[in-house]
Amino acid sequence: MYRLAMLLFLVIGASMAGILIVAVLVAGMDTKTPILVAAILGFALAVPVSWIVAQRLS
Repeated sequence: MYRLAMLLFLVIGASMAGILIVAVLVAGMDTKTPILVAAILGFALAVPVSWIVAQRLS
């Protein structure tokens, strides 16, 4: 299940980071710091999400 979670993390992490970056840009925060924080937060939130999705798929 660990391998499945890691594969899912690649897709889910990129998707969540992209969604949060778009949300930050739409909110008008177009400097480097908010964009980096949104990307890091998206990847950090993707870890438990990918683990839960892997458990439900197995």
